[in-house]
Amino acid sequence: MSGWRCVVVGMVLMLGASDVFGQRRAFDLTTPRPIEALDTVWIEEMTWMEVRDAIKAGKTTALIVAGSTEQNGPYVATGKHVYVLRATADAIARSLGTALVAPAIPFEPGAVSSTPGTIQVRESTYDALIEDEAESLKANGFAHVVLIGDSGGNQRGLARVADKLAPAWAGSGVSIHYIKEYYDSWAAADAAWDSLGVPKTLDEGIHDDYSVNSIIATVDPEKIRFSQRQKAGKASVNGQTLLPLDTTISNGKKLVEIRAGITVAAIRQALLQK
Repeated sequence: MSGWRCVVVGMVLMLGASDVFGQRRAFDLTTPRPIEALDTVWIEEMTWMEVRDAIKAGKTTALIVAGSTEQNGPYVATGKHVYVLRATADAIARSLGTALVAPAIPFEPGAVSSTPGTIQVRESTYDALIEDEAESLKANGFAHVVLIGDSGGNQRGLARVADKLAPAWAGSGVSIHYIKEYYDSWAAADAAWDSLGVPKTLDEGIHDDYSVNSIIATVDPEKIRFSQRQKAGKASVNGQTLLPLDTTISNGKKLVEIRAGITVAAIRQALLQK
């Protein structure tokens, strides 16, 4: 086949493919979901049809949640902040009633560390990742994007991205908000220890505490190595016992409620001021 015939045939095929893709997208966007939706607020656990229908049903706020992968003492998994977010972000989204949670970001910015298990990224990489995730959610059809970070190292990057995108998105109908109150709610959780009957008696200096342990226990006790610790007689932190486990989980749920309540109030206030 001569060169010009190849070009013509190629153009026809491309146009045909474009038409097919256009029809397929129209079909996808209008086709009813063939099965009942899963009861989850986590986008990564949903089918794309479930996300589409959730947005149509009013879940127009997307939470970008940031954690870290870092050294956290001898008993707690390096993904500590991500596991905390599995509890707190879930509670926040369900309490809001209009939100879904984007896949958690497991890194925070910082210098490369030699500590085994600590993984950090450059500030420029971190900011770009947050920004791209936010832009994706905006393109998906969400009306509000909310940024929260569970680790101290998350905060400046989240604030920078919100400050950058807020004016860029002005007039688009989509807002973005960094909610500092979420990270600050760690202090409220720690302040509740006495009321739970677990006052702190010492400081082991191991980058670990009761709030972390009890909240993660609501997700998976083995992420705080509960079975191994109990067997080794180490089922405590800073003098605060983790026994019995049911009590620790119950207390963790109360701390999740405290943190979620503070955050939900701040998000609602931010959306009123958009």
